Amino acid sequence: MNYYNEIKDLLVSNEVYKRVKDYGKNKSDLETYYNVGKLLYEAGNKYGEGIIKDYSIKLTNELGKGYSQRNLRNMRQFYRISQKWQTLSANLNWSHFCEILWFEDNKFLYYMSIIQEQSMSIRELRNRIKSKEYERLPESTKSKMISSNKLNVIDYVKNPILIKNTKNYEIITEKVLQRIILEDISGFLKELGNGFTFIDNEYPIKLGNRYNYIDLLLFNYEFNCFVVVELKVTELRKEHIGQIQIYMNYIDNNLRKFNQGKTIGIIICKQDNKYVIKYCSNPSIISRTYELV
Repeated sequence: MNYYNEIKDLLVSNEVYKRVKDYGKNKSDLETYYNVGKLLYEAGNKYGEGIIKDYSIKLTNELGKGYSQRNLRNMRQFYRISQKWQTLSANLNWSHFCEILWFEDNKFLYYMSIIQEQSMSIRELRNRIKSKEYERLPESTKSKMISSNKLNVIDYVKNPILIKNTKNYEIITEKVLQRIILEDISGFLKELGNGFTFIDNEYPIKLGNRYNYIDLLLFNYEFNCFVVVELKVTELRKEHIGQIQIYMNYIDNNLRKFNQGKTIGIIICKQDNKYVIKYCSNPSIISRTYELV
C-alpha cells in the first residue's frame, strides 16, 4: 500500500470539497483528518516515527503550507482519540480539537463538553485553558467525572475563582469586591459554571423589623435553583455559615417555587478555612477563595 499517495489524495480531495461546498467543510475536515490520521498511524507502525517528517516535507513541497510535522501528528492523534471515544462531537471544529487533543482523558472530555454546551469560540477556549479552568475544579468533581457520577450545580464552581480587577482597585472591601464583580458580571458567571444568571445585588430581605441584604442573588436555569452568593474579604469564619444559611432559608420559604430545587449557597472569601466548612452540616453550602487578576 502506498500510504503517501493515499494521504495526498485525501488532502487534495478535501481542499476541493471545501471550495465547492463551504457549508460542509467542518465535517469534511474531520472525516479527512481522521482517515489521514489512520494512514499515518499505520505507516508509522510499518516504517517508524520518521515517516511523519518525510511526509511533511513531501506534502509541503507538493501542496503548500498546512502540513507541518505538528499538523500531521495532530491528525494521527485525532485518529487515536477517536478510537478511544467513539462519540466525538461534530459540533467542534478542527481548530477546537487541535487545542485539546493532547490533554489527558478527563481534561479532554471536560473541554470537549463545555465547548459544545457553550458554543465556545477558539479565542474563548484558549483563554479558559490559559486560566487553568480544569485544574481549578475541585478534586471531588474530577473524581465524579472519572466514575461518571451525576454532577450538580456546585461541582462546576472553580477554586479559586478568578475575578477581573480591570480598574486596578488597591483597597479591597466587600463593597469594592462586589463592584469589581458587577463590572464584569458575565465573566464572573462563567467562572461559576454553566447556567448561572444574575438577578440582583444587595437583594433586600426582611427579617422581623430589619432588612438584610444578600450580596448577589443568582439563578441557575440548568439546575433550576436560586443561588445566594456572599462576599468576604477575610478568612472564612463560622458566622459566615450561619449568615448564608439564614439567607438561603429565606429564599426557599419566600421565592422558591414547588418545582424548583433547594437554594445553593456560595461563600467567596479571601482565605479558606477547611475546618469551618468541614463541620458545616449543609452540603448545599460551599466556600471558594478568589483571586483578582
